[in-house]
Amino acid sequence: MRALRDHDLAVDALRRSYAAVPPGQPVRLAKRTSNLFRPRSATASPGLDVSGLGGVLSVDAAARTADVQGMCTYENLVDATLPHGLMPLVVPQLRTITLGGAVTGLGIESTSFHNGLPHESVTELDILTGAGEIVTARPEGRHADLFAAFPNSLGSLGYATRLRIELQPVRRAVALRNVRFTRLAELTDAIGDVIAKGEWEGQPVDAMDGVVFSPGEAYLVLGSFTDDVEQLSDYTGQDIYYRSLRRRVRDALGTYDYLWRWDTDWFWCSAAFGVQHPVVRRLWPSRWRRSDVYHRLVRLEHRHQVAARVDRWRGRPARERVVQDVEVPLEGTADFLRWFDRNVGMTPVWLCPLRLREPAGPGSSRAWPLYPLRPGQSYVNIGFWGTVPIAEGAADGDVNRSIERAVSEAGGHKSLYSDAYYDRAAFDRLYGGETWRAVKDRYDPDHRLTGLYEKAVARE
Repeated sequence: MRALRDHDLAVDALRRSYAAVPPGQPVRLAKRTSNLFRPRSATASPGLDVSGLGGVLSVDAAARTADVQGMCTYENLVDATLPHGLMPLVVPQLRTITLGGAVTGLGIESTSFHNGLPHESVTELDILTGAGEIVTARPEGRHADLFAAFPNSLGSLGYATRLRIELQPVRRAVALRNVRFTRLAELTDAIGDVIAKGEWEGQPVDAMDGVVFSPGEAYLVLGSFTDDVEQLSDYTGQDIYYRSLRRRVRDALGTYDYLWRWDTDWFWCSAAFGVQHPVVRRLWPSRWRRSDVYHRLVRLEHRHQVAARVDRWRGRPARERVVQDVEVPLEGTADFLRWFDRNVGMTPVWLCPLRLREPAGPGSSRAWPLYPLRPGQSYVNIGFWGTVPIAEGAADGDVNRSIERAVSEAGGHKSLYSDAYYDRAAFDRLYGGETWRAVKDRYDPDHRLTGLYEKAVARE
């Protein structure tokens, strides 16, 4: 009961802070961490008070559900559910991604090939709307339009204060098989086979993702929840997880370590800070080997441009940031990866197969108009994060624009947590502009919250 009283007080504080923002002033959350890569303009607004909305209100082990506050990180959520032998149906790969952020901005992980995306396990949620009201949205009822449009709305329709989500049982460890492929077509055939059968070579598959080091060297990582393991690997110390795929055919991680296997080195991006060098790694405190620490360092670089100034002094070309996650239909994935290798040349890249959930529970296989993936269609999320040199005669953004065109030609979609360059007509066509406007007019009639296009493309 105390948790619920504290939650009500926190929601009241949020509403008061929203009411205090002058009309016409940009509205933002006062969050300590962020996993966004979109540039943001400075604002005098102190940000909405979400300081009391970062916890887990309750876990119902019998019903396999949890009531969670919107600013709760998945790190805190997992800490609350694992003691019950449960985990969220999808746990995004970075510790400080919040549940509200994963729903309004999308998230994905290795269970997405049968559990879909995080918003598909939400059965109801409380939302602070642009009108300053708290509404409870469910798949049916008065606010079903807001429930459907909320995923991928990026805070343009409101902010989640409480979400009820489904949970799934989990075992003590995850046994891994790292399957190598030398042909991309064989890799995508294997993904389709696992999706269709739920197994590989007679063994069940509970989790699936992969890494492409080159078109001739790719790995599919197949995970099975288990209690029957004798030895567990540890990639929080000197060993680096993604490198293990090349030298281990079989592996095993404790469930907790498996969920955060990518966070320690921010996939492979910690190399940019020297953290993968053996000497630096020994000196770099383990508590600082986290994605949020690396992200803060990136923000400092964006602000002060130290590396860019050094490159100019050395006569090196300026670099374009290419930080994206895209969803491509399975049958077009091999062609897209070959195109990407020829035209962008960034390696490694991450693969994460996904499908919208089959109709087996609340919220499953519904229409999500702001990110309209097709029911029954298998996709592969392809993640690539880094920079490329800007060629002579080219402009910053040209590579990202070419990627957007290639993804659209492949019938795919692009997540909006980073740079986007669509014109408004294309954006509205790809991201449910007509539906968004109708829901926006109903729940934010004065348009106090920044619009979706303005957030994702035109910048805040």
